[in-house]
Amino acid sequence: RWQQHPFPEDKMYDLDFKTEGDAKDASLKISGEALLEMYAQFVEKYPFVSIEDPFDQDDWEAYTKMTAQLGGKIQIVGDDLLVTNPKRIKTAVEKTACNALLLKVNRIGSVTESIQA
Repeated sequence: RWQQHPFPEDKMYDLDFKTEGDAKDASLKISGEALLEMYAQFVEKYPFVSIEDPFDQDDWEAYTKMTAQLGGKIQIVGDDLLVTNPKRIKTAVEKTACNALLLKVNRIGSVTESIQA
């Protein structure tokens, strides 16, 4: 089953997360807005159809901005954002946080619960 992990307090994305110590490049720690701009450049340059889980599962603001900016061009797929959870799906619909759902029956527990979601 899915387990939520805490979104960093600084709400920054570490693109150099695999590097440790002095070799870590601090310039690769960017905001959700900067990451969205990177995605927008990729979408303009390459024939993307979908981007799944572009942000942390609790970064509703970044998801909503991305869907507003790029949702007419590509699918913004909520997997970890939604986790086939009816409450999170409802929130995503209210916020227009994504425009596609990855439904995983094994994540919610049963086929009945998936239909309800």
